Amino acid sequence: MDRLNKLQPLALLLLRLALGLVFFTHGFAKVANLTQASEMFGKMGFPGWVGVLIALLEVIGGVLLIIGLFTRIMGLIFAGEMAVAILRVHWAQAPWWQLNSYELALVCGAGSFVLAAFGAGILSIDEAVFHRRR
Repeated sequence: MDRLNKLQPLALLLLRLALGLVFFTHGFAKVANLTQASEMFGKMGFPGWVGVLIALLEVIGGVLLIIGLFTRIMGLIFAGEMAVAILRVHWAQAPWWQLNSYELALVCGAGSFVLAAFGAGILSIDEAVFHRRR
C-alpha cells in the first residue's frame, strides 16, 4: 500500500487535468455562444445572466484547475455548481434512478469535492506559491 500512496501526487494531478479540461470545454462552448447559453439557462428556470456567469466560471475555473491554482476554492465552487445542476436540472427532467441523465455532473461534482477536500497536491502552483510560505 505504501507504494500506491506514492502515486497520490500523480493521481491529484490527473484528476485536476481531467476535471479542468471537462469544465473548460463545456464553458468554452457556452462562451462561444453566450446568447444561446443565456436562453438555455432561462429555459431551465434561471435568469439568463446565470448562463454567462457559469460560462465564464467554467472557462476560468477549468484553467485554474489545470494549472493547480486556487484548487480548493474552485473544487468547492464546482461541487456546488454540479449539485445545483443535478438537483434543479437533471432530476427535474428524469428521476434520480436514471443515472445516465446526470452521471457526468455526478462524477464532476464528486471529483471537484475531492479536490476541495485534498487540495491540488504537490504538482501544482498552489503548492509552489502557498505552501512554501509556512
